[in-house]
Amino acid sequence: MLNLNLYLVPFLLSFFMSLVLAVFAMKFLEKKITCLNKKRTEKRHLHNKKGRQVSRLGGVAIIVAFVVTIILDKNLLITKDIWGIIFGGFFILLVGFLDDLKEIGWKVQLFFQFIAVSLVFIFGARIHYITNPFGEAIQFDSDLKIAFGVLLAIIWSLVLINAMNWLDGIDGLSGGVALVGAMTIFLLSLKPEVNQPPVAIIAIALAGSLLAFLILNFYPAKIMAGTSGAFFMGFILASLSVFAGTKIATTLLVLIIPIIDFFWVIGRRIKLKKSIFEADREHLHHKLLDMGWSQRKISLFFYSITVSIALIALNIGASGKVALVALLILVAFLFFGLINNYNLYLKK
Repeated sequence: MLNLNLYLVPFLLSFFMSLVLAVFAMKFLEKKITCLNKKRTEKRHLHNKKGRQVSRLGGVAIIVAFVVTIILDKNLLITKDIWGIIFGGFFILLVGFLDDLKEIGWKVQLFFQFIAVSLVFIFGARIHYITNPFGEAIQFDSDLKIAFGVLLAIIWSLVLINAMNWLDGIDGLSGGVALVGAMTIFLLSLKPEVNQPPVAIIAIALAGSLLAFLILNFYPAKIMAGTSGAFFMGFILASLSVFAGTKIATTLLVLIIPIIDFFWVIGRRIKLKKSIFEADREHLHHKLLDMGWSQRKISLFFYSITVSIALIALNIGASGKVALVALLILVAFLFFGLINNYNLYLKK
């Protein structure tokens, strides 16, 4: 029988702590104590348009609330793997806050992302196996295979960090999608064939901190995730997807839109002979804005697609997930292409 208190307590604690910290961060901005009144050359983010001044300290609230909650939870044994996530999260917080103080270059950002992700695996997290829908699971049980698994996990984590960062372009978008991702991992961990209460506790604590942030971040946003928050969303979802058994397939499905958007934009930038890290307005949410969609409508559209995919992913097996990934990639690229061509038509 499901013990609701096991998950309700960390959810409520992280929710109220994140909410209080976020409001406190907003008061900081009003008193001009924070450095975040500085002018930024934002090409991707639309939060500060029309003269709105929005605090970028939302990520601080999310990360601190999440970490404090899992450290204080009496039902959660803090293993080396979890300490890796905690230290990696605080490292993301530090780097992100420094970027919000003074923008740092993409090479430095990528280097620090690599360090944060590596901490998780230095502390012992591993991909032990990958489910094979056509036969026995692929085991990572030799030194060479373990090294390959760690490399695969690091690449996966870096992709997710940057995909979620690039998704953070309009109010409520990245926070809402990350919240669905956290809840999906929570529900997956509760399934009898998975049965991982520690992962469920961590995921529900993350969901609580994200929900509190989203209340203040949904259009019109009163606070932004900032670099620390955007990085952390991708970092923690990637970490949870490889922690205590691989959940990469499910996470890939739930985050398929930001991941495809990530590779689509990189492809466009390469085609246009631009730096792949140069901010622009080639993302899907920008294209939908150009078509006249409101920020609220775009966020709700992303939420509905993400929730629908999550519900399907939670109720199908490994072979079904492989087929669904292939189908979604095909449909998504066709959709992205149609939206892009329609925007080109509007500009003529």
